[in-house]
Amino acid sequence: MTKRKSYRLGDIAGKFGGELIGDPAIRISQVATLESACASDIVFISQPRYLAQLEGSKAGAVILGAAARDATGMARIICANPYAYFAKVSALLNPAAPFAAGVHKSAVVDKTARVEKTASIGAGAVIGKRVRIGKRAQIGAGCFVGDGSAIGDSTELHANVSVYHACSIGARCIVHAGAVIGADGFGIAREDGVWKKIPQIGSVVIGDDVEIGANTTIDRGTLGDTVIEEGVKLDNQIQIAHNVKIGAHTAIAACVGIAGSATIGRNCALGGAAMIYGHITIADNVSVSAGTLVMKSLDQPGTYTGVYPFSTHQRWLKNAAQLRQLDELAHRVRELERQLGKDKRTKP
Repeated sequence: MTKRKSYRLGDIAGKFGGELIGDPAIRISQVATLESACASDIVFISQPRYLAQLEGSKAGAVILGAAARDATGMARIICANPYAYFAKVSALLNPAAPFAAGVHKSAVVDKTARVEKTASIGAGAVIGKRVRIGKRAQIGAGCFVGDGSAIGDSTELHANVSVYHACSIGARCIVHAGAVIGADGFGIAREDGVWKKIPQIGSVVIGDDVEIGANTTIDRGTLGDTVIEEGVKLDNQIQIAHNVKIGAHTAIAACVGIAGSATIGRNCALGGAAMIYGHITIADNVSVSAGTLVMKSLDQPGTYTGVYPFSTHQRWLKNAAQLRQLDELAHRVRELERQLGKDKRTKP
């Protein structure tokens, strides 16, 4: 087993910034939780309610926000955003595994495809006609890249990713196992009681530094393209329909469904299982809470929530029965207000 590389705490602070309090010579080899950490581990706390747990932790150092600067005597790095700082330290201590360039003997690569020499094509992968595979790209085992598609430099497709024809994925992207890029959108037209398929002749265009979770699906456009801009982060099992546009640096949690031709702005956050209607626009800097159904455009930044509170089943049934009467109740209130107003006007 290869010995894990360690870094002096002072070198970590020198690389990523922040105020170091404590012994800079402490060597750190891994990140860990408060409960499992040992003397060579570094932990982080971003929420004050967890500070009390530091007392029992055996960590060698901790990453804290400015407000918690004096909360412990442990060696510590003080910074503006402990969670983001922790992410950078974790990436330093856990670099990507090296890979060997080349094409596996069981892969099928069309003679018209252009594969950079520094790229890696895994076992059983199929690379179609006129495909372009960039420098240091990694195409995992069992992947399919359709005719005319392009995979950017340093992009990694994990095992069994399917990229349909004429799709484009930018540089430094990560696409996890089972994702499907460029399948037909759900385009159908009804005629004489029968559904007729509408050919989906657009594409999918994905920018740089995008991450796509396992079994997420991104449909191709009906006429124009489905567009995922740079820096977007998509969780597992998300459905993105045809002609959707997602702005740069937006993050979307698992099981979100986005219907066709919706436009999501930049720097948005969609909570798990949120549902977005088609043909609507969500402004930049919008957060949508988990489980929220968005049925109309959101023109202003902010947080939007539409989750019905849970309760015991019997109580929920009673509350739901009352909700069904809201329209009638509102009508009765308006009528009462009208009558009261009339009485006031006629009162001597």
